[in-house]
Amino acid sequence: MTKLSWFSFLGLALPGLLVEACDGHNHAKRDSAHSHPAPAPPIAPAPPSRPLEWGDFNIIHTTDSHGWLLGHQKTTFPEPNYSGTLGDFSSFVTHMKELADKRGVDLLLVDSGDLHDGTGLSDGFPPGKVDAHDANQFIKMLPYDVMAIGNHELYIYDNALDMHQNFAPALKGRYLSSNVNITVADKAGKAVDIPVGEQFVKFKTKHGRRITSLGVLYDFTDNDKNTTVQPVADMVNETWFKEAIKEEPDLFLLVGHMPVARDNWPLVFNAVRAVHPTTPIIILGGHTHIRDCLQLDNRSMSLESGRYMETVGWMSAQLDKKDSKKDIKFSRRYLDTNRVTYEFHSQKNDKNFDTSLGQHITQGLNDLAKQYDLDFAFGTAPQDFFLSQVPYPSNSSVLSLFIGQAVPTALRINNTEASKPALFMTNAGSMRFDLFSGPFTRNDQFTVSPFLDSFLFIPDIPLSLATDTINALNHAGSNNRRDDIFEERYYDMVEEYKRGDVEMIYREWLKRMDRMNGIEKRSMKNLTLGYVTQDSCPGVGDDVPHAPLPFFDAPDFISSDPPADTTPDTLIDFVFVDFVEDQLLQVLNSLQTEKVYNTSDALQYSDVLTNAVLGVFAQAAWN
Repeated sequence: MTKLSWFSFLGLALPGLLVEACDGHNHAKRDSAHSHPAPAPPIAPAPPSRPLEWGDFNIIHTTDSHGWLLGHQKTTFPEPNYSGTLGDFSSFVTHMKELADKRGVDLLLVDSGDLHDGTGLSDGFPPGKVDAHDANQFIKMLPYDVMAIGNHELYIYDNALDMHQNFAPALKGRYLSSNVNITVADKAGKAVDIPVGEQFVKFKTKHGRRITSLGVLYDFTDNDKNTTVQPVADMVNETWFKEAIKEEPDLFLLVGHMPVARDNWPLVFNAVRAVHPTTPIIILGGHTHIRDCLQLDNRSMSLESGRYMETVGWMSAQLDKKDSKKDIKFSRRYLDTNRVTYEFHSQKNDKNFDTSLGQHITQGLNDLAKQYDLDFAFGTAPQDFFLSQVPYPSNSSVLSLFIGQAVPTALRINNTEASKPALFMTNAGSMRFDLFSGPFTRNDQFTVSPFLDSFLFIPDIPLSLATDTINALNHAGSNNRRDDIFEERYYDMVEEYKRGDVEMIYREWLKRMDRMNGIEKRSMKNLTLGYVTQDSCPGVGDDVPHAPLPFFDAPDFISSDPPADTTPDTLIDFVFVDFVEDQLLQVLNSLQTEKVYNTSDALQYSDVLTNAVLGVFAQAAWN
């Protein structure tokens, strides 16, 4: 891709990027007039605004569930919007399938990947078990017609192997990994590369429609050894791919862990269109955690359905003859995942909604949570702390809480360095979710800060050099360095995306929502907080009208306040996470010439990892 297309992909313009990069910590002052207090939320989620539009071909779509199978359980909005469990979703699917049968139409259930990494249900497994293996047993109970692999299935070989050996077989040929292979031993003990699932599948729907489906992963680069991800551009030139699309079906169902906009779906789409100019095509994407929709031509639609079981996507199509050139009538809807939504659209109520399977799934997940001890409380959080709804730094910022209080407290316990002045820093990406008032549990620890980074330090660094390093990492250098900084940040962004980091894209999406109509909509007392989607498809996509969340920018790197009773020349311990070691050493060496710092100068500061910091802090400060 060109630089222009990559920044278009990220939703960023060059001037805005440089302004924000050089803005340091002045976000509170800049954005204070932009904020507006949200109305007090009602007790229950708002109901849908209108019935779904059905066609003769319909799809329920999930993606990027990341272990959020017991729903969002906190009471601060918008969390109640997403409070449905996987068992509730199962009941919903059952009822919707029954409605489809009554209408005499097709309804498929499809997922676009990333079942791993996100909550204690997926990540809280005891030693000797495999990430998400237990939780995935409940996903296998749902009647998925097609599922595709995600990048989070590939960071650890054992996870990929578990998907290949224990999960894919349950889909009976419909777990797809078109461009993803795994190396395993064959019966003779020889290493062979084979698809994790299947490269494609052809099947007939209940009403006889012939479907050809593929499952494509974006050009992911951080997969574990003994797994391979073939670039999409190479995949479409493979002989198997050309053979798979040669026969014309009634519909091409292209499923994959790749955003529907500004990535490589057009390569797949155009390869199909070159052979079948008018055959209906549906694309179901994922990965960037946003709600999105577009149409690549008048006989196709592409849908992406959010993250963390916050959104269930709906698509319908009124299909005609596949050789027709007329516009196909499509509809799409983004459903909030709660029982109010599910009961409304399935035409049920609280007395007749639950199915025995749905209740079994919810009970089983609750039992698994108990088995993993996910309700264990480290302490009681005195208030809500937000990731992007409040300025950084501020008293309600989870970033401020983490680096200003939690990290210094947790890392100094039983630490011989504790008496020495120190400056602590980390990347803002260490935090992944809001932290809510009430018991701070083991499950909260997984959702808020799950990463296994260790803390290093360089002793006897002048305080001024440490602060200059942090400022430089946040691109707050002099004007004559801005072009160089921009070039470096551009390549950082591309590489971060290829390795799987989508937080920058998700945050830009939240920011656009807020900037477009945040203050106006938050002043409307009949609207609850939630997503306000602007996509490229006709009509209104959101099932429930919401006011967007307030959004405040934060720097890429955050730090504690300078130690008390110090001057710029005071020698301190400069403490940082190993995740940023290479970048930090490079900048540190560019800012001074007295010493060349390398990895041997970075010593271990504490045994406490990032994912344990908040738990240790809560036990010390919130009991």
